[in-house]
Amino acid sequence: MSQDKPHQNLAIIGHVDHGKSTLVGRLLFETGSVPEHVIEQHREEAAEKGKGGFEFAYVMDNLAEERERGVTIDIAHQRFDTDKYYFTIVDTPGHRDFVKNMITGASQADHAVLVVAADDGVAPQTREHVFLSRTLGIETLIVAVNKMDTVDYEEDRYREVVDDVKQLLTQVRFDTDDARFIPISAFEGDNIAEHSENMPWFDGPTVLESLNNLPEMSPPTDAPLRLPIQDVYTISGIGTVPVGRIETGILETGANVSFQPSDVSGEVKTIEMHHEEVDRAEPGDNVGFNVRGIGKNDIRRGDVCGPADDPPKVAETFQAQIVVMQHPSVVTAGYTPVIHAHTAQVACTFESLDQKLDPASGEVAEENPDFIKAGDAAIVTLRPQKPLSIEPSSEIPELGSFAIRDMGQTIAAGKVLKVNER
Repeated sequence: MSQDKPHQNLAIIGHVDHGKSTLVGRLLFETGSVPEHVIEQHREEAAEKGKGGFEFAYVMDNLAEERERGVTIDIAHQRFDTDKYYFTIVDTPGHRDFVKNMITGASQADHAVLVVAADDGVAPQTREHVFLSRTLGIETLIVAVNKMDTVDYEEDRYREVVDDVKQLLTQVRFDTDDARFIPISAFEGDNIAEHSENMPWFDGPTVLESLNNLPEMSPPTDAPLRLPIQDVYTISGIGTVPVGRIETGILETGANVSFQPSDVSGEVKTIEMHHEEVDRAEPGDNVGFNVRGIGKNDIRRGDVCGPADDPPKVAETFQAQIVVMQHPSVVTAGYTPVIHAHTAQVACTFESLDQKLDPASGEVAEENPDFIKAGDAAIVTLRPQKPLSIEPSSEIPELGSFAIRDMGQTIAAGKVLKVNER
């Protein structure tokens, strides 16, 4: 059973048209995670629509529909196994909400595969995603140079793309030695599970070998329980059932838990996972649970559940390191955008701009700058306009990342340095 293997969360990132879905479909297919009959069905459908060969993309579309029907899962949680690990893919959609999803869902990706199309090269989104991976503490980046079939499997073109990506990685201080580059065709299956005969010039590992060689992460079970609430339901016969994904720690029946910032607590009566009752659940599990004495109006989405004797922190203000990705003008003290952290969305005011950092070195470039703009990295103090539960990234990284959104776009990404509790 795959549960016996160590678990890795994997983000698949990159520009929307560079073939992420096809790669995910191919990985699921090559590892036997999609039943053959499902592939067959897609193959027929694809052929009928004159899109032969798109079965992997179809696999992904189909999984997306299944996700939309599922109540508790708000981002893809596709699973597959390699010899060493079992992986959960956090398939990050290519549209504008990508960043928000990456931060509030995948934030917790340990590693990422960056997909860059050989014919297209580095695109604006590629840049943004690399920036974010760095800010969010992705450990290892595997760079898959995809669609090699569209450039006749030419080594020269591959080298060009690799050089461009390396330059990008250097700009954001990502150690390029940690980045593994692989020329692939997700569509044709080159260098995914087997070495490609079309690229005899490449002697590095395949994608699956690279995934198998990733460093092991320490499990977040050592940390205290942190379970951000996605929704609260009333279910007849049970009562109030909050639903969410455990980020750290263990949820057990009989435990006394506290919900913050709503500040209510009680004893866990039942836990349900995949429509079965269980006595305990671990990080990565999507659960519904019932707590004695807690009613539907006592708690809400954005609350975090933790042990009553080590409750989630609630911030009066918090200091964070941010990277400004886009903003039409400049950001100054007093600016109040919306912070998306785990499942919470709270307007926060920039109370002070503490330091501007040199993005190349991380050194302090300026104390108390008057403003910051797109491309800048900075340390700032934020004041939530209503109570927000958030944790220092150094203590509980899973609850220490956030996105800053305004005007329908992601302005910045950040991680919490310290929380001044209310």
